[in-house]
Formats: sequence, C-alpha cells, structure tokens
Amino acid sequence: MLEIAATCLVVTALLAYLNYRFVRLPTTIGVMVIALGLSLAIVALDVVGVSHALRTYEESLLRSIDFSDVLMQGMLSLLLFAGALHVDLSELKALRWPVASLALIGTLVSTLIVGYGIWAALPWVGLELPLMYCLLFGALISPTDPIAVMGIVKSAGAPKNLENVIAGESLFNDGVGIVIFTLLLGMLVSGSEPTAGSALALLAREAGGGIAFGLVLGYVTYRMLKSVDEYQVEVLLTLAAVTGGYALASRLHISGPLAMVVTGLIIGNQGRALAMSDTTRHYLDMFWELLDEILNAVLFVLIGMEVLLISFSVPVLVAGAVAIVVTLLARGLAVGLPVAALGVRFGLPTGAWRVLTWGGLRGGISVALALSLPVGPHRDTVLALTYCVVVFSILVQGLTIGRVVRAS
Repeated sequence: MLEIAATCLVVTALLAYLNYRFVRLPTTIGVMVIALGLSLAIVALDVVGVSHALRTYEESLLRSIDFSDVLMQGMLSLLLFAGALHVDLSELKALRWPVASLALIGTLVSTLIVGYGIWAALPWVGLELPLMYCLLFGALISPTDPIAVMGIVKSAGAPKNLENVIAGESLFNDGVGIVIFTLLLGMLVSGSEPTAGSALALLAREAGGGIAFGLVLGYVTYRMLKSVDEYQVEVLLTLAAVTGGYALASRLHISGPLAMVVTGLIIGNQGRALAMSDTTRHYLDMFWELLDEILNAVLFVLIGMEVLLISFSVPVLVAGAVAIVVTLLARGLAVGLPVAALGVRFGLPTGAWRVLTWGGLRGGISVALALSLPVGPHRDTVLALTYCVVVFSILVQGLTIGRVVRAS
C-alpha cells in the first residue's frame, strides 16, 4: 500500500509540475491530459516493440489499485465534504426546488433517455448490449460529477445563482444516481424485477437515511467544535467525522455521499459561523482546500492512466461517439429544457440552460461505477462507453465551459 500510494503521489506531483511549467491548463484537466497522452504513447511504443516493460509495470500498478474501491470507499467522502464545505446554505435554500428537481427527477429522466437511447442506437453501429446494461450505463453516466464540476465551473465565472444551482445539483445527484444504479445492479444480479414499493423503499432508506444521518452527524460535530477552541483538534474532528461517518453510513446501508454533503453544509455554514474562531476557519479552509486539490489531481491522473486497461476497437469508438451525443441530448432534455422553461422564475439568466447542459461534466464516479459491474464482455463495453463520455466531458466540455458561460 505504501509503495502504491507513493507511486501515485510522485507521478501526480511530476505531472502537476509539467502542467504548471509547460501545458498551463487547469490542474485537474492538465494532469489528466498528460497522463492520458503518456499512456497512449506507451501503447504506441509497445505496438512497435519498444517500452513493453514500462507498459507492463503501469498495467500491474493499475491492477493493484481497485479504482472503484479507492474512489467510492476512500476519496469520495473527503471530496464531497470539501466541496459542500464552501456552499452557502442560505443561497442553496432559496434554490432548493430547482436543485431538488434537477437532482432527483432530472437524474431519473436522464437515466431512462440514455438507457433506451443507447439500446436503440448501438445495433446501428454493430454492437449489441442488453437493455439492463444500457439502463445501468444511463444510471452511472447521468449524474454530474461534483469533483469535476465545482472547480471548473467556479473558475469559469458563472453568475452566483447559476453557480449555486450547478454546485447543488452536482452534490446531490450523484447520491441519487448511485441509488438508481444500485437498484438496477441488484435486479441484474438477482434476475428479479422489484416492485414500485420496494424501489421507493430502497430510495427512502438510502437517500432519506443518508440525509438524516448527515444531519445528525453534522449537528454532533458542530456541538463538539463549539465546545473547544483549538484549531488542531477542530480540524481533526472534521476529518474524523468524514472518514468515520462515511464508514458507518456504509455499514448502515445508507447513502454515504448524501450524508457527507449534508454534514459538509452544516459544518461549512452553522459550524463556520458559530463554532469557529478566525484562526480555526483559516486553518480548516487551508486544510480542506489543499486535501481537495491533492486528491483531485491524483484522481484525474488515475483516470488518464486507466485507458491502458480498457479494450477499444473501431465499433466501440464509434459507439463511444454515439454515447456522447445521446448523453448530451439526454442532459438537454432532462435538465436544459426545464431550466429554459422555468429558470427565469428562480432568477437564473436566460442562457442558464446552455450552461447546465454543457456544464454537466462526468468524472471518476462514473468510471468507478462502471468498474463495479460483473466481469464480462458487456461490462467491457459499458466501461469503454463510459470512458469515452468522461474523457470528452472533461477535455472538451471542461475546457470550453467558460466560453459558454460568457456567451450566456
């Protein structure tokens, strides 16, 4: 574990250095671009008989890292808490209806549009994928990734209301997407079809339980922070709340991601205002911002390197292009269309629908969920489609979202 962690950190640090000195892209996108380029260069050199040992080492390193486990059980709790820590709860409350609607209804509608759209389109490019796998792809690709979204959209200079809607939706819709994915995966593995009642019960237990647990955890942590005035202890308490709380949520079979978002909102608002001195706020912000930057960089390096373990062919690449179009179309119908019709009522600019559609970035969560599917050819196809959408989302949408914001 120490060697793996050391290797990941060294590679990430070197790529971040190269990006800062020569490439000059946003850190997360830059390290991913370099990692992806180097991985493809290694593949090309291996094809002509050079650097086979290097490719073998990189593949063995990636196989030793369970990407799905590392992200879903390790990084995700820290990243979600860090993202929620800086969201203004009073502003989010004013936008609670559009945020809740987009996170819940938008994710469900997008899952269905993507699932059935891919199922109908793939035979035209010579691929066959069972409907259940298409719906699973829809569930894992529909939620926007808060890790990818928040930093990029914030740097794009979006209006505050629009930034809050994007941030709020991305923080909550991944929890909803994971619940839908879990339900569909359970159907696939068991071969049974759940009733509407059992599906609602699962949603209530996972999502409702996660939110309730987050409220309790956030309040208990807030009371503990208020009773001390020592920044080292207070930073440690927040770290313990996140890691311990996420582990306990997993044991209770409730949504850890939603619990971390709610806990982060409470600590970042009530805790910051009423339970911390200026010194504690300074060190808490510095600690979580630094941790967020480091983990983000490591995550995007791993996404770039993961290309070595994915099998691509011409039909799969064509299907990936189709998946990109279908995903964007679904995003436009499920999110862009409602915002275009009702956004003005919530004080959003008239071009908000374009920003929300194009700014729906996908990232590591989608890849991690795809990797959690049962091993087999269908999983390989879903993983390749997911990777195509994620890479396009981060490199193309992420680098051009600023122009869309300025044009809106």
